[in-house]
Amino acid sequence: MLAKAGAVVSSFCPTPHAVVVTDENVEQPHAISVAESLRDTGIRTDLVVLPSGESTKSIEVAEQLWKKCLEVEVNRKSIIVAVGGGVIGDLAGFIAATYARGIRFVQIPTTLLAQVDSSVGGKVGINLPEAKNMVGAFWQPAAVLIDTATLDTLPAREYRAGLAEVVKYGVILDEEFFEYLERSQSDLNQRKPAVLVDIIERSCQLKAKVVSEDEREESGSRAVLNYGHTFAHALESVTGYRALLHGEAVAIGMLCASRLAERLGRIDRESTDRQTTLLRNLGLPVTVPPVDHEHVLRAFRSDKKSEKDNLRFVLPSRIGKVELVEHIDPQDALGALGG
Repeated sequence: MLAKAGAVVSSFCPTPHAVVVTDENVEQPHAISVAESLRDTGIRTDLVVLPSGESTKSIEVAEQLWKKCLEVEVNRKSIIVAVGGGVIGDLAGFIAATYARGIRFVQIPTTLLAQVDSSVGGKVGINLPEAKNMVGAFWQPAAVLIDTATLDTLPAREYRAGLAEVVKYGVILDEEFFEYLERSQSDLNQRKPAVLVDIIERSCQLKAKVVSEDEREESGSRAVLNYGHTFAHALESVTGYRALLHGEAVAIGMLCASRLAERLGRIDRESTDRQTTLLRNLGLPVTVPPVDHEHVLRAFRSDKKSEKDNLRFVLPSRIGKVELVEHIDPQDALGALGG
């Protein structure tokens, strides 16, 4: 489908000029294919290649991109096309949301995590050194183009990281989907095409339903999508965004949240064990790395869901249902780290 990107873009958001933003891992062959397709349809196309990794989602790189937009004469009729994983989607989307007070953009996610999660929902942003995704906007893409063939070139670790977000959807919204994942572990590990289509489609359906009901996180219903993420973001922050991929942090974070729910009597041990077994069988980490608890607590308090000293976590009450719980005792939260 990447070879048809020009036709898709022309259909959803006709434009004379596109800026394709990608990283050095995705430039060949995916971003090149997209850029060539855009040019073949008569769209003037500039390709910007950035370093890969979470550290790219920064103020410094955002400033570079704003200046690049000036250099290549981006205007309100131009579009930004993000080709890559969640980092590129978030960053390029943030540039689209802020440059010239907002221009259109298209998401073309090439990792499983981005295909099932970050490309859908309109959240864009960058990290501060002290807190992840603290600067950003809600800016919906004009289109999201998912080509499952991009997963053929995805490194095993990146692929497994995406599966963590898939498991999340089962825990928070759909017990039957969670059971399907338990039955399909072997096919998932082998990247069977039919199963990939199933899990991507269902994940997008579930996320789109939640987002459509609470696009800007005003009613609180969208908060369920953050299951495991308060722990995950804290772990990413205190390890300098280098030790864990986002999906790996989410896998560990979900188990921390489930253990916290156990401590509070909200869920039974079996539900936590089922999550642990599934995540471990999918090749994901399930234990917290060595971290300074005071630094973790500081990161909890910087989380967007928390208010002053009111720690809030999304916690399960059963497989398929979670709730936002307030006024969590910091020692309970730290105790859920395990170890």
